[in-house]
Amino acid sequence: MTVHLSILLALPAVGGLVGAVAGGRAARWPALLGSFLALAYSIVAIVRFKSGGGLQFVTDQDWISALGVHFKVGLDGLNILLVLLTTVTFSATTLWAALREDYERPGLFFFWFGLTQSAVLLALTAQDLLLFVLAFDLMLVPVLFLTGIWGGPERVRAITKLFIYTLVGSLLMLAAAIATAVMSQGDSTLSFAFSDLAVRIPETLGSGTQDWIFLFFAAAFLVKMPAFPLQGWMPDGYGNMPLPVLAVFSGVLSKVAAYGFIRVLLPLFPDAAQHFQTLFLLLALASILYGSAMAFTTTQTRLVLGYSSIAQLGFIVLGIFSLRNEGVQGALLQSVNHGLVVVPAFFVVALLSARAGGSEDLRDMGGIAFRAPVLAALFLVVALATLAMPGSSNFAGEFLILLGVFKAKVTIAILASFGVAMASVYSLRLFIRTVHNRVGPKVQSRELSVADGLVLVPLILAILALALYPQFGLSRSEASVKRAVSAGVVK
Repeated sequence: MTVHLSILLALPAVGGLVGAVAGGRAARWPALLGSFLALAYSIVAIVRFKSGGGLQFVTDQDWISALGVHFKVGLDGLNILLVLLTTVTFSATTLWAALREDYERPGLFFFWFGLTQSAVLLALTAQDLLLFVLAFDLMLVPVLFLTGIWGGPERVRAITKLFIYTLVGSLLMLAAAIATAVMSQGDSTLSFAFSDLAVRIPETLGSGTQDWIFLFFAAAFLVKMPAFPLQGWMPDGYGNMPLPVLAVFSGVLSKVAAYGFIRVLLPLFPDAAQHFQTLFLLLALASILYGSAMAFTTTQTRLVLGYSSIAQLGFIVLGIFSLRNEGVQGALLQSVNHGLVVVPAFFVVALLSARAGGSEDLRDMGGIAFRAPVLAALFLVVALATLAMPGSSNFAGEFLILLGVFKAKVTIAILASFGVAMASVYSLRLFIRTVHNRVGPKVQSRELSVADGLVLVPLILAILALALYPQFGLSRSEASVKRAVSAGVVK
């Protein structure tokens, strides 16, 4: 079977569109089918993928020939695992949404949801800089509509903040992309292809030019994650997004921003990466400490997971800017790990909220462990993975990240290690307060349903599988990571 990435990219959006045309309760089934077919297609791709073989399954067509823009997509070790993560988590989340019956205008909901998945897949597979920028911005548009229509009571304020923050970042990134292609053109034809830019930039762009372009891209990536100090939109955004949307935003969309550092900035602007290494290591450290501290002070379960995500993304940025093979490989693995962990964590939050009279406050939960042991046990696996317990899926990723940072900046690595200890505080606090202790005043203790198990159990099995065999990810990413970080950064 030949793998055509155009089919993979189109399946979720087409499923959502068919669902929108069908309308009503029938809308969920075409959307679900499109997402599941994309999952099956990504599994075929990863089975046929040759580790260390460079860019594979390439589609390269002229798109806007006058501007040198190509519709060029492909898979390599930098994106193959993130593509699989995207299809796995979107399939689970689409199933979760499909099993619910409280969405008004479900056809429109599943259309925007499917379009989000297709945009994420396009951003991850794009091998043309302008195509990447457009997909990076496109994946946010459906989130704004999903939050604005189906979000919480403060949704207008939430999408206003998110729009303003990301608009500024998007404009900076677009300006940087155009400047990169135009200023590196020289006597050649205009091109946005990553392969062409990697050759041209060292010959045509001075260090000062590379520095400001690097910072423009970095600002856009840090906003989307979010990372300290550009996280101002996060409390309102996370507090008002519909939970299925929030799960994939935290689990997948934020990882596209981290991926942008590895795909765009390290190989294209290695001198700037070295120049700003200490700055970004300090920003990553600030994200770890800030996110961890806020996670164990708030009582809102959504925000516990939101601030913990800031801390985890801080670890990912830390690994990237270690500028060491181990650190970057650990950052990629941790991106997959965190996505697999945070998505079921949001599912559990929804289930606990339903048992606490609709409240998402820690103080209204508790006391269901003995009457819902299966739910509690599944949540325990998620909580232990979040705190990177040895033997969990997150342990290998954080170990590699810290290994890389210890080789680069020992002091920062030691300080970052405190973030591992802080993770145990907020993870265990979340688990104990929501499952054990006294029974909350409005809590109805009941076990996990079969429908909920269909969503949760496969994700838990994926977490356990990656914990037992992290080499599944490491072997597929190793060669591409070495190529990305050896472009003048390290040898």
